[in-house]
Amino acid sequence: MSVELRELYQEVILDHNRHPRNRGKIEEPTGFAEGHNPLCGDNIKVYLQTAGDRVEEVRFEGSGCAISTASASLMTEAIKGKTLAEVEAVFREFQSMVTETGEAVEHPELGDLEVFGGVREYPVRIKCATLPWHTLKAALQGEEDRVSTE
Repeated sequence: MSVELRELYQEVILDHNRHPRNRGKIEEPTGFAEGHNPLCGDNIKVYLQTAGDRVEEVRFEGSGCAISTASASLMTEAIKGKTLAEVEAVFREFQSMVTETGEAVEHPELGDLEVFGGVREYPVRIKCATLPWHTLKAALQGEEDRVSTE
């Protein structure tokens, strides 16, 4: 990855950390889950409003490191309006991107989420980036138990 591209990615992450999108609570959500990363101290709550098989609204609350907050913010932008099958496909692609080993592969279908591709170089940060996604998955499955990255 070029230095310029890495700097651009860092700027996107910092922007979403400083100015997270879709932050807040949904009153009477159709899906909800909490997540916690004890290693970093990240805590997140994901709220969903679905209609049929489509995510109409998604929001999050919580506190965490820049990677976790930016991941939650970008995740909400990426899945809003998508079908549950599309959300599952984005989830799998994101997981693959941040955990794959070997030479880095581009994931243009992820759009802005591709900024997290470099996280895989820092194994301790993978849990920060994936916590919102695992919490989302629990909310979609109706699991209100607390998700942990332990």
